[in-house]
Amino acid sequence: MQEALKVILDIQEYDMKMIRLMRLKRERQKELQQIDALRKELHQQLLDKEQEIGELGKAILAHEQKIQEINAKIKRIETQQSNIKKADEFNAITQEMTTAEREKVAVEQKVSDLVDKKNTEEELLDKIKHSLKNSEESSKSLEKEIQESIEMINEEGSSLKKQREDLAKSANLEMLAIYERLLKNKRDRVIVPIENRTCSGCHIVLTAQHENLVRKGENLIFCEHCSRIHYWQEAEAASEEVAGTKRRRRRFAGA
Repeated sequence: MQEALKVILDIQEYDMKMIRLMRLKRERQKELQQIDALRKELHQQLLDKEQEIGELGKAILAHEQKIQEINAKIKRIETQQSNIKKADEFNAITQEMTTAEREKVAVEQKVSDLVDKKNTEEELLDKIKHSLKNSEESSKSLEKEIQESIEMINEEGSSLKKQREDLAKSANLEMLAIYERLLKNKRDRVIVPIENRTCSGCHIVLTAQHENLVRKGENLIFCEHCSRIHYWQEAEAASEEVAGTKRRRRRFAGA
């Protein structure tokens, strides 16, 4: 049982490395998405600002046409005024002239305000264009670096996957299936040691009976709280020590 579990522990190490790589890959992909989102946002700001400036231009043109209409009206009034003989008619046409001139001043002020606003928005547009250009230039090298990083992650992941598959061929199939089912649910270590009679996965204190069963190593023992598989670290260390002693004996015998 201990030897079979040791193989699964080795497989778990490969899985943990691959999970870390996948998390790193997602982070790097998220960085690419953020760069792309920033670029799209700047492009949208550019389009919105160009549209706003276009609307201001139309408003200025409409008000300028209004001024031309008022000027034409004033000119007609002046012509009428020169031909009027009666005082009351002259006063009425003069009042109409004054109203037209006031309207003209008001419209001219609106045009002035719109022109100022248009100039301000055009300055902002230039800043957005400059910011977009700088962003695109700086993001190219960053995107390249991230893409290269992702490619390296993919290569390392493929290598780990191959090594993991090779190791899985020597694993106990039933034990491997149980391990993979737990791993799928937790996406974290599911075979963990007991430390001071505590599950190192969920950190809940275990019973002495539970610890004794784990020490014996005769069957798979699951944490009653988090369902992780427990193993006894001293047993693993002893197994490695025995294996090392055998290797040293073989070397001495060969000498």
